[in-house]
Amino acid sequence: MYKAFFGLTSNPFNLSPDPTFLYRSPFHEEALANLIYGVTSRKGFIMLTGEVGTGKTTLLECLRDYLTAHHTPFGFIFNSRLTPEQFFEMVAYDFDLQCNRSSKTEVLFSLNNLLLERANQNMTTALIVDEAQNLDWEVLEEIRMLGNLENRRGKMIQVILSGQPELDRKLEEPNYRQLRQRIGLRCRLRPFNTAETAAYIATRLARAGMREQTVIPADVLAEIHTRTQGIPRLINLVSDNLLLTAFALEQRQATSQMLDEVTRDMELDWPGSSRRFEIASAGQPDLNAA
Repeated sequence: MYKAFFGLTSNPFNLSPDPTFLYRSPFHEEALANLIYGVTSRKGFIMLTGEVGTGKTTLLECLRDYLTAHHTPFGFIFNSRLTPEQFFEMVAYDFDLQCNRSSKTEVLFSLNNLLLERANQNMTTALIVDEAQNLDWEVLEEIRMLGNLENRRGKMIQVILSGQPELDRKLEEPNYRQLRQRIGLRCRLRPFNTAETAAYIATRLARAGMREQTVIPADVLAEIHTRTQGIPRLINLVSDNLLLTAFALEQRQATSQMLDEVTRDMELDWPGSSRRFEIASAGQPDLNAA
């Protein structure tokens, strides 16, 4: 709605994981480089973790673009609420295996043949699993066993497990020690600091057509960082609503008052916010009650 008003060619704060809008902060750049290195160096198991909204799925989209450009076949498991049987069916569909896809044995034989054929051409294959913190023990065990598919050059399938910090904690449990020991590379995403938040917003606006960011002043940018705690997804939501509010008021620049309205409507909570104080107070007993 506000694109024409601000001279933008696209929505700068779309929530979809579009690699075009990836802000290459130092740690995002490092994480992507590690993912690519892990696959090309055949590290076997690579793990990407980060809080909700820190950009894991966008990084995976960038990895998928890289694999496609380099003709590296890959499977992508996006629904982690799976039984072992469903997991193997999804693997068979993703790799277009010509077998009985409801038979684990046939899927494994067919997958092994595909991997051997690729390995003989000095090529590799990747399997990307998103939201891996939700995987049941039985499915993680099946994934671990895929690590046994190897030859003298290394692992024939590279498995990228992406998930929230709960994945780290899950793998610390005794049942998962065998998988934990197989992880050859770990990548972690963290929220932005204040400067990165400002650069992130400016980068997205520039890619949407605003070469010089003038709509959000420095004091409001700093407050956006505080209220979103540097989480990219929340930054997108707040910034999008902020631009919409400025457009509705026919203002070319956002203000602190607009930000107050936006974060109040979003019921956003952050350290030191009045909402957090109200929530905490609501949970306390009334000491003045008779």
